[in-house]
Amino acid sequence: MNTAERKSELPGTTSGVIRLKPQQFIHVLDNNTGVTRLEVGPQTITLRDHERLILKPEPMIIVPPRHYCLVANPVLRDEENQPISDAHGQVRLRYGDEEIRFAQDPFPLYPGEELLGEVMRLEVVETNQALRLRAIRDFTETITVTVDGEIETQTINRLAGDEWLFEGPRTYIPRVEVEVVETVAAQVIKPNQALRLIARQSCTDRQGNRRRAGEEWLVREEGAYLPGVDESVVGTIKAYVLTERKALHLMAKRTFTDIFNRQRKAGDEWLVTFEDAEIHIPDVYEEVVREVEITTLGDREWCIVVNPIDNLGKPQLGMREVRQGRTSFFLHPG
Repeated sequence: MNTAERKSELPGTTSGVIRLKPQQFIHVLDNNTGVTRLEVGPQTITLRDHERLILKPEPMIIVPPRHYCLVANPVLRDEENQPISDAHGQVRLRYGDEEIRFAQDPFPLYPGEELLGEVMRLEVVETNQALRLRAIRDFTETITVTVDGEIETQTINRLAGDEWLFEGPRTYIPRVEVEVVETVAAQVIKPNQALRLIARQSCTDRQGNRRRAGEEWLVREEGAYLPGVDESVVGTIKAYVLTERKALHLMAKRTFTDIFNRQRKAGDEWLVTFEDAEIHIPDVYEEVVREVEITTLGDREWCIVVNPIDNLGKPQLGMREVRQGRTSFFLHPG
């Protein structure tokens, strides 16, 4: 096969002549030097005998406003943003690396560069939402915060494996050093409900309280609650409605101080009545044994109560107490 026949088989060419339109580019290999170069239109190129077309005419990459794209093996650039070439004239690449490019003039891909996926729209994080981010390599991040009404710039050193939240409403600007783990939505706490949380690791919660890894607690304030990066939602706890004829029998799973500021020891049992609260949301260390109905004695009725409680609420084991009507009372645990 002669040279003319070989050139006529080149894709996008006629007799080795390539006509590039505006915003088109090709890659041409020089077989003598082994260097592949970039050619950008509009122009007409005539291939020589020692040149071969590697990439047929392709349109340049267009990134509209509020969009971005991901380029693999990006070209090395100098301080003036110009590509760096080696001693043979071949552009140098950052092999195995990636680069995010935002809205700019249409640009070509240098030999070795590769567009990963499609041009994507920047993600908008809405109100009461957040992105859980994880660093996949060490980097330094500069953020803007408001302190006492003044805007300040802070520098944060992120280590590989660190996680944090990017809270809305804002537009998330992606980085190659960061991956998006998931989108976190705020939990809505309705009246007579509480949100049960657990600490994934030792941290400070959104109320400023120190939490140990594995510790559980309740958030009782109504409204939207966005869990922190080290907080996981266990579930929603509904309140028990107490009346003058119904009480709640509880047992402590471990030693703690309840919502009424009373010290409870592991294994303690007690009643929460209408006099304590109209509604009661069991704490994470409280187990609901059962609901207790009131006992009512008429004018001509009486009963004997075994192990009656004293003034401190402790059962007096072995004692008995006679109660006669007209009266109403709850039988306490024990």
